Amino acid sequence: MAPAVLREGPYRFYFVSHDLNEPPHIHIDRDAFSAKFWLTPVALAYNLGFTARELRKVEALTFSNKRGLLEAWNDYFGT
Repeated sequence: MAPAVLREGPYRFYFVSHDLNEPPHIHIDRDAFSAKFWLTPVALAYNLGFTARELRKVEALTFSNKRGLLEAWNDYFGT
């Protein structure tokens, strides 16, 4: 399991090491649900199970933490 770069309530935000060749993005999990958001600009890449309402909440969390997530991406991947 990849280490979390952010935990917000029940949500775990993390990167996957083999994603280096993709544009900056974040994976978000809660229980059996998962989503992936591009970070520049913040946009949904995929959703597995989140309701539309919860997905909007996760998107808002991603947007409000975008700067820190991008810094963590650059630190993690050395870019």
